[in-house]
Amino acid sequence: MSSLNYDAFKLILFTILLTSINAGTALPKSTSTQINSNSVLVALLDSHYTELSELVEKALLLHTLEQAVSRHNITIFAPNNEALERQMDPEFKRFLLEPGNLKSLQNLLLFHIIPSRVGSKEWPGEDVGAAAHHRTLCVDEADNHLPLTRGNSGEKIVGGLARVTRPDDVTRPDGLIHGIERLLVPRSVQEEFNRRRSLTSISAVLPEGAPVVDPRTHRLKKPASPVPAGAPPVLPVYDAMAPGPSLAPAPAPGPGGPHHHFDGESQVKDFIQTLLHYGGYNELADILVNLTSLATEMGRLVSEGYVLTVLAPNDEAMAKLTTDQLSDPGAPEQIMYYHLIPEYQTEESMYNSVRRFGKVQYDTLRLPHKVVAEEADGSVKFGQGEGSAYLFDPDIYTDGRISVQGIDGVLLPVEETTEKPASKVSPATAPKIVAKQRRGKLLEVACSIAGAFGRFTSCI
Repeated sequence: MSSLNYDAFKLILFTILLTSINAGTALPKSTSTQINSNSVLVALLDSHYTELSELVEKALLLHTLEQAVSRHNITIFAPNNEALERQMDPEFKRFLLEPGNLKSLQNLLLFHIIPSRVGSKEWPGEDVGAAAHHRTLCVDEADNHLPLTRGNSGEKIVGGLARVTRPDDVTRPDGLIHGIERLLVPRSVQEEFNRRRSLTSISAVLPEGAPVVDPRTHRLKKPASPVPAGAPPVLPVYDAMAPGPSLAPAPAPGPGGPHHHFDGESQVKDFIQTLLHYGGYNELADILVNLTSLATEMGRLVSEGYVLTVLAPNDEAMAKLTTDQLSDPGAPEQIMYYHLIPEYQTEESMYNSVRRFGKVQYDTLRLPHKVVAEEADGSVKFGQGEGSAYLFDPDIYTDGRISVQGIDGVLLPVEETTEKPASKVSPATAPKIVAKQRRGKLLEVACSIAGAFGRFTSCI
């Protein structure tokens, strides 16, 4: 008898364990949501309410709505594309699409959805003051109810403002969609937008310094007129350059000037990449990027609106530079400054200039030196004598702001190429002559009179 009771106890225990295991394995299946192809969410994404469906996707609400549809029917009040595209305030739309305002966008969209099925037949009657209040999915809203009423002419009204233009526009087993004429904005979203807009208006005020009195005229100095986009800079390029190594170390690269009309950093990267792909100018690209900070400075100048023409020596010309020419502090920068012309010149413009005027002097970024160009053998020759270079590869890169012209030599200022060693001049061949100072005629007469009286023996 005891053995039978023990077997019955084991059977009951086994049944309980099997039931609990089956319940545990079936639990995840109940939490997973599967949306039918005939769902109202699929119909919304495929409907003519394209602006609303895009906002739902941007707000990352598809998973939330799938869970809501799996539990109960929903009713969506969908504003038409005209209301979301043209009638909405641009600042309010920009506020909703900012990544930091995702919660406000979600609350706005959930305020248009009721977790129950409310068709046009379930609408309140035409009695004065008759209204039906329905809770929405916007749980963060304090006044989380949408009143459904009738207008004076019997039209259906949502939220006291929006008229239903397409009742029962889309009907599905798990919900339906009513088309409305305008957007419904909950109070919390409107207050957040007003708060952000007020902060933006405060932060948008640019700081202004105290008025400055001109000491010469004793009047207030007028501020400089704003520079329109694309206009040439007011200051010369030399004032915009970073201080050289003789004055102070070059500053760290910054985000650009206050105007920043052009993306100079990208343009400098493009022309350096063009040099590398063109071939034969690797040494120049290495100096601009690795040995100096000229690439960063050139990008900053172009961002400020300046234009540059680069006379680029090829690798054969750069290989002729000696160690002494590159060993001095700041020597690579000074050499490259002499190859940068603060003008936009192409091969055609430079050749036409030298054909017409014979010799043309171009300013360089190495003050006060200029580079001389002249016509030679149907091309343009820069410099003079043995330190000259010909235009070898014209128009390697031209984008309207930076022009790169390949030359076959390294240019050096004239005074550096014509210096003579001091040892060739000997004292015997070049004696130092000291000119004897002559007295004035009046001083000679005064000395002779003083000597006649015997007071002075001589005049010094």
